[in-house]
Amino acid sequence: MVKVLVTGAAGFIGFHLSQRLLTRGDEVVGLDNLNDYYDVLLKKDRLAQLEENSSFSFYQLDLADSVAIAQLFAEQRFDVVVNLAAQAGVRYSIKNPHVYVDSNLVGFINILEGCRHSGVQHLVFASSSSVYGANTKTPFSIHDNVDHPVSLYAATKKANELMAHSYSHLYGLPTTGLRFFTVYGPWGRPDMALFLFTKAILSNQPIDVFNYGRMCRDFTYIDDIVEGIIRVMDKIPESNTGDATDPGTSKAAYKIYNIGNNQPVELMRFIEVLEDCLGMKAEKNLLPLQPGDVPVTYADVDDLVKDVGFRPSTTIEVGIGRFVAWYCSYYQNANTRLTQNSWVRVGSNK
Repeated sequence: MVKVLVTGAAGFIGFHLSQRLLTRGDEVVGLDNLNDYYDVLLKKDRLAQLEENSSFSFYQLDLADSVAIAQLFAEQRFDVVVNLAAQAGVRYSIKNPHVYVDSNLVGFINILEGCRHSGVQHLVFASSSSVYGANTKTPFSIHDNVDHPVSLYAATKKANELMAHSYSHLYGLPTTGLRFFTVYGPWGRPDMALFLFTKAILSNQPIDVFNYGRMCRDFTYIDDIVEGIIRVMDKIPESNTGDATDPGTSKAAYKIYNIGNNQPVELMRFIEVLEDCLGMKAEKNLLPLQPGDVPVTYADVDDLVKDVGFRPSTTIEVGIGRFVAWYCSYYQNANTRLTQNSWVRVGSNK
């Protein structure tokens, strides 16, 4: 049994990862501040499933609270920490920049300090494909330079990678960063495109299609993301020779990986598959590229395959089908069990 701290445990990825860890027999301590960036009831419903397992315990804490985080690390002894808690969203970072500093920068230094002082064996943390920013060479490789972010969110994720590397170098703390590529699936975030599109189509509302549908995304199904995290968790990086000219290597006990499907899909094709799964056509508002967005994401996963023997492979046909089945079931059940106005129609987040 491994004792794992999962921050952001009530979030999309944190929930699924915690489920997998519990299934394989690990003890999981979940941490989340349950903020209202999106529907808190969805987060609580995720937590309710996790709390059915006696090997799961939960702390409602804010990562930016240095005293509370230090106390948690002092009271508990974690073998592994997986930091998934962060303020998400590229467009939201343009309107609310200070939130990203508190959560993604202050919060992350508190995690690093906790790991440093409590003998954590391995810190795995979420980065993002957004760090590739203005890069035009595809597929995006961890060996490429990523010094030109195009959103504050991306800049905070790049900063996390640099902060983790410094702690690996200074204190010998093994750290691994994971650049996730457009994660989707059941229990997903309501601010993500698949959730927004599904809700709008079922409500006979138009959907906003940015860059006139010509965006390509390396859509990656949640089960593939979790499998990648699990495999990386179990492979603790070691100090090595490294190459100072290669951003993908280091002399410290530090690694970085892409976790993406390695098969970019045009947004219009993604919408077509969703329409097929729903049996309904979408009315589309074709709009220009939004500030902070990039036209293409495409993951080079060669290092992930080489080091842990895993390549994401779930097709959008399978993944979107599973999401739609969950979505319809979840909101139908919610409408049945709730007597108040948490939902006033299928898919409402009010």
